[in-house]
Amino acid sequence: MTEVLRFNECNQQALTELLAQLGLQLCLVADNTEIPGSFWGDDEAGLIQSNIYVRSDTPVHSAMHEACHYVCMDESRKQKLHTNAGGSQTEENAVCYLQILLSDCLPDMGQSKMCADMDAWGYSFRLGSAQAWFSDDADDAIDWLKQRRLLEFADQLTHSHRAALLQ
Repeated sequence: MTEVLRFNECNQQALTELLAQLGLQLCLVADNTEIPGSFWGDDEAGLIQSNIYVRSDTPVHSAMHEACHYVCMDESRKQKLHTNAGGSQTEENAVCYLQILLSDCLPDMGQSKMCADMDAWGYSFRLGSAQAWFSDDADDAIDWLKQRRLLEFADQLTHSHRAALLQ
């Protein structure tokens, strides 16, 4: 089984800055304590309103997934948000697509690693892998994101991060 990238192994500044650009604040929780707002429990990230909660052992893909749930919500859902992001299956697909797309903003992640980590964790896609789904079967997610102008937003973020890395 592939080992997933964890918060304590990632470029924490890059993740914190990306989350801030998405309107979120990263909140670090002490090791061996429960993560507030975690839907799955254990080491999975938590989400309460605009706060993403992680421990040192939280998978980066989990923090990104919760962040993308937040981005995909309207303001009224964001105000009530505590633990369960809810939403439709198409929105969940959009969250996964955005999570993969924005992973290019993290220097130690990128799309290939994000897809491998999603597969290792157990995300389930009709084509058998996150990468196959992302490349060949995500039309509903793309349409959902386009309707809300979130693909344009993500594209601007990924381009600004690439430019910063080249400086």
